Amino acid sequence: MWRGTELAAADEDDVVTYQVSAGVAVVTMNRPDYRNAQNSAMTYALDTAFQRAVDDDQIDVIILAGAGEHFSAGHDIGTPARDHHVNYDNRAVLWWDHVGKPGGDQRYAREMEVYLGMCRRWREIPKPTIAMVQGACIAGGLMLAWVCDLIVAADDAFFCDPVVRMGIPGVEYFAHPWALGPRFAKEILYTGERFSAQRAYQAGMVSRVVPRSELARETHSLAARIATMPRFGLALAKRSVNQCEDQMGLRNGIDSVFGLHHFAHAHNAEIGIGSLAGMNAKAMAAASGDETPGFHA
Repeated sequence: MWRGTELAAADEDDVVTYQVSAGVAVVTMNRPDYRNAQNSAMTYALDTAFQRAVDDDQIDVIILAGAGEHFSAGHDIGTPARDHHVNYDNRAVLWWDHVGKPGGDQRYAREMEVYLGMCRRWREIPKPTIAMVQGACIAGGLMLAWVCDLIVAADDAFFCDPVVRMGIPGVEYFAHPWALGPRFAKEILYTGERFSAQRAYQAGMVSRVVPRSELARETHSLAARIATMPRFGLALAKRSVNQCEDQMGLRNGIDSVFGLHHFAHAHNAEIGIGSLAGMNAKAMAAASGDETPGFHA
């Protein structure tokens, strides 16, 4: 089993840990009791870790991982540490703070900053990034994987964006048609069903599928191969592909769907069922056929 060398002793209460080994930084989401559900504290801790890796000339490749049995069960919509109103210095978007704002002002500002803004920022990290995915990768977890350049998945990984059950057309970073193709994107949104790592591989979303026992080894082996390439060449190649993807409509598409996303929130609130259509973590878990404690859409 691969074992990294920690740059600093990690506190088990840290929502993100940072390790480095042979020029590879491993940024790990560390809320395993909640399947690494993403609260604001985790978002900004991830950003700090990514910035650290970008600034370190000894780091060539960044791996994003999730502690425990699952990569990420998505946005935190129900834990005691959801921290809906927390302010941080490392902002992604030039907009006023959401804290203390009412209604749609609060929701729009927060989601533009904490989810969409940060995902766009991380997509532009100049060093190659690899998502190392096991178990659940649901809704907001998809966003975290999609902003990485490559995805290596364990054979037990599964993916899902069930938020249409809330009357919302998909998560904030709406890369579905580009990551999956239009028809498969519609299928997973219309049904809310899970799809396997193998099907994600067939769709071109996942780079490699490996046995769970080999996930860390294979991901680090891939990172080591990438690290032998010229750093500036890698950065330019990444920017080239990203720019072509944007020319294919990714950025504009995400912008337009973000507006529809918030129209759905507002509609739900206006008809009196709450911005999430009355759904909570337990209801989303039941609707998705997952009764295991800890599911967070």
